[in-house]
Amino acid sequence: MRQAYGSGLGVDVYPWENVDLVVDNTAKLPFPACRFDTVSMVASLNHIPNRDAVLNEAFRVLRPGGRIVVTMIPPAISGVWHRIRKPWDGDQRERGMKEGEVYGIRRNQMHALLSSAGFRVLHEAPFMLGINRVTVGQKWMPRRAAA
Repeated sequence: MRQAYGSGLGVDVYPWENVDLVVDNTAKLPFPACRFDTVSMVASLNHIPNRDAVLNEAFRVLRPGGRIVVTMIPPAISGVWHRIRKPWDGDQRERGMKEGEVYGIRRNQMHALLSSAGFRVLHEAPFMLGINRVTVGQKWMPRRAAA
């Protein structure tokens, strides 16, 4: 995404080609609070067992009003897609699915995950023939009741 859309920093737990920073745990990023305008998770949240902690960390590193962009495929389609691709996908053959990973995340589950981390959903749209979905959330902190 950085190459296509401009500045940014690619972070992952695996040393994929063009990853700028490899970390042990995406729930503990080496950045100060409020550092970024946008955090993107492309087809990856379902492969993160500690999803709640990672979304809380995304909230921490986003500036007030910052946005999170998450793409996800539904579980049924994901399961079929993984089975079809497995013979040609070295990552699936070598690594496979680990404990805590799931085949996709449903729309209502995504909303619950984002809401629980302090995001409000701003926009959602299908893409890639309606198979995938992009969800855009905004860092949002409810106002505290006046004392």
